[in-house]
Amino acid sequence: MQGKEKQLIKNTIIVGVGKVCTQFISFFLLPLYTSLLSAEEYGVVDLLNTYVALLIPVFFFQTDQAVFRFLIDARDRAEERKNIITNCAFATMAQIVVYMLFCVTVGSFLKNEYMFFLAANVVLSMGANLLLQISRGLGDNMTYSVGSLICGAGTVILNVIFIAFLKMGAVGMLTATMLGNLMCILYIFFRKQIYSCIDVKKRSWPMVKALWKYSLPLVPNQLSWWIVNTSDRLIIKWAIGIASNGIYSAANKFSAMAITVFNIFNLTWTESAALHVKDGDSETFFTKIFNSTLRLFIAISFGVIAFMPFVFKLLITGEGYASAYQQIPILMLSTIFNVMVSLLGSVYVALKKTGEIAKTSILSAVINIAVNVALINRIGLYAASISTLVSYCAMAIYRLIDVQKYIKIKVDLKMIAVSIAVGSAIVSIYYTRNMQLCIWGTLLYVAFALFYNIDTLKSCIAMIRTKLLRKQ
Repeated sequence: MQGKEKQLIKNTIIVGVGKVCTQFISFFLLPLYTSLLSAEEYGVVDLLNTYVALLIPVFFFQTDQAVFRFLIDARDRAEERKNIITNCAFATMAQIVVYMLFCVTVGSFLKNEYMFFLAANVVLSMGANLLLQISRGLGDNMTYSVGSLICGAGTVILNVIFIAFLKMGAVGMLTATMLGNLMCILYIFFRKQIYSCIDVKKRSWPMVKALWKYSLPLVPNQLSWWIVNTSDRLIIKWAIGIASNGIYSAANKFSAMAITVFNIFNLTWTESAALHVKDGDSETFFTKIFNSTLRLFIAISFGVIAFMPFVFKLLITGEGYASAYQQIPILMLSTIFNVMVSLLGSVYVALKKTGEIAKTSILSAVINIAVNVALINRIGLYAASISTLVSYCAMAIYRLIDVQKYIKIKVDLKMIAVSIAVGSAIVSIYYTRNMQLCIWGTLLYVAFALFYNIDTLKSCIAMIRTKLLRKQ
């Protein structure tokens, strides 16, 4: 295994510790949430989180992504790092003031009990994201990992306290999220001594403009992602009610979990892509990572579908959520295309071509809304799942063709053909709900997953074994 690949795996493991632990805990607490919260309450929390995801890029311009990318190029230059962090901090403070004025204005017209949580969670989520990305930009993945762990674990623990013991319902979940982000902010701010990196004398409008020039094209991209990922909730609420939104949110937990695992890898992959995009062997490196990662996440997505008939009732216990079962395979298949989209998006980030990211994302968003609106009154919740699948598929195909202008990535077409055949069989068996057939489907999946991922598995085991032997 080459040094670049070893470093990528090492960074992924470090970053993954903080993310995976809390995400898995949160995932396995899904029975708690669905048993103690009504579908309506769960739908309210999900909808508010949807608004948070919309408002962050609108008011804060994806500045966290800009500071991460700029700090990568300035790791060896202390003064330039101070310049970047200082101007990012001042720009963000100005954006917070504008956002709070917006909240006060809107709040005076809309008397809503959740307005405070909307205001606080946007600011605190942005603050946590910004400090986490500063840690990554400085090359300190350990602080990033611990900060993520504090945020995630704190949120999960507080969720249990507020929901199970204090019976606070939706307000409890929103409060837990707010406090989890605050704990993350405080940890990184003092751990990295961010206050020492801010120098009033280094305020520079040209630097702020440079950060915004990079981050502004990412705004339509992020809004498009928001449309693809979460506009479904708004359309569901509008067309078939907020309880259906809770059901769809529960079904989405499984694909969201797979994407969370991928995003952990993608954090370090984006960094590696930026560092090595101009290397002589970049096309070979990018092709290998693309195909290896795609094989792994096809296996993960198929695995969720194959095993779900056996565990669905254990993970989703509320009677009102039973129809979520039908949506899971469609959402898991969309996860595969989501992974492709993100892998290819890292090429654009590495080359600082954020405008290309925006174009492809807007195309996907338009497709998502069109398919969803056209079908929602005819096939109900299926419209949301299918529109997500179709939009991700379209964006993946577009990016795969477009990115060849910059980096020649050769897709393993034989593996894709076998995956289509195996995936079709597993999904068909899933919908029969015949347990004997499901066992055969699971065996087919295991054989497929091992055949296509055995080399990656061996490489990871060998690297871990080598690390352990060195410590002895």
